[in-house]
Amino acid sequence: MGIDLEAFFEHTKNTDLEQFHPQLRQALQQHFEQKSHGRSGEWDTALNSMPQLDTASFSFNDHSVTILKPDTLKLDQSSYVQQLKAFMPWRKGPWNLLGVEIETEWHSDWKWQRIIPHISSLEGRQVLDIGTGNGYFLYRMLGAGASLALGIDPTRIFLYQFHAAQRLLPPNGAHLLPLRSEHLPAFGRFDTVFCLGVLYHRRSPIDHIQELMSYLRPGGELVLETLVVPGDIDTILVPPKRYAKMSNVWFLPSAKALENMLQKLGLKDVRTVDINQTTTKEQRATDWMTFHSLADFLDPHNPSLSAEGHPAPLRATIVATKA
Repeated sequence: MGIDLEAFFEHTKNTDLEQFHPQLRQALQQHFEQKSHGRSGEWDTALNSMPQLDTASFSFNDHSVTILKPDTLKLDQSSYVQQLKAFMPWRKGPWNLLGVEIETEWHSDWKWQRIIPHISSLEGRQVLDIGTGNGYFLYRMLGAGASLALGIDPTRIFLYQFHAAQRLLPPNGAHLLPLRSEHLPAFGRFDTVFCLGVLYHRRSPIDHIQELMSYLRPGGELVLETLVVPGDIDTILVPPKRYAKMSNVWFLPSAKALENMLQKLGLKDVRTVDINQTTTKEQRATDWMTFHSLADFLDPHNPSLSAEGHPAPLRATIVATKA
C-alpha cells in the first residue's frame, strides 16, 4: 500500500479550491503516480509497520512538532527508531514522535521564530508552502491558526516523513502534494504563500516569483526567504560554478536588489524583515542526517566565506503584498 493523497481532495471539497482538483489530479498522475522510485517498496514497508492512531495529544507551537505517546500504546521504542531512520536523511525539524526526538539537520524552529513576528496573522487563512520539505512548517502554520496548510515538494522521502507524522494525528489541515511549483494551476486563492529556501535554486527567479504571485489572492501575502549577498541595489551574484558546494545555485541578489525586483513585478509593501547569517549550530550533521552539512561547505580557514570563496550563506526574509 502506497501513500494516499485523497485527504487533501476530501478536505478541500466544496471549497474554492475544488475547481482545481482535476488539474491537480492530472499533475499527480503524470509526475508522481506514473514515476517510480527504487526505494518506494522499502519505504512503504517501513511506513505501514508504524503505529497508526485515532487520537493523540500533540503540540505544534513548541520548537518541535510533538506527538505524545498514549499510555495505552505498547511500543517497541528501538524498533520505532529504526523505522523512522528508514526515512533518513531528516533535514527539517525538529520532531518528537511518540517520545523519539528526531534531531534534524536544520533547526527549522529558529527560522520560524525569525519569520512569524513579521507576517500577517495566519488565523483562519489558507496557506501554501512551496518547497515544504517534510512538512515541518505546515504544522507550525496550523499551530499559528491556518485553516489549510498545503505543502508542495517533489522529494518522495519527504512525503514519507510527513506521513509518518500524519498517521499519528487526527484529520487536520496539513497536506503535502509531491509536485513542483510549475505543475500547479494559477490558483489565485491563497491568503499567504511561503517560499523558504527555494528561489536560489531556480534558473529564472523572475518567472518563479510570478508563479508565486499567481497563487495569491489580491491582497494576499508573500513570505520569501532566500540566500542573499551583502551589497546595494545593483548587487547580484551568479556563481560561475558551485556555491557552498551546491551546483544548483543560480542567483544570489542583495536584499535591496531583491526588494527592487519584487517591486518591479508589482508587489507592494515590500520589506526585508530579517537578515541572518547561517551558523553551524542552525545547520549541521546529526545522527538523523549523517551527510555533509554547512561546516563542510565553508572555507576551513575563513568561515565568512564559502568553500569557493564567495560570501558565506546569508539568509533574508522579505514580506510583500499582492496588489
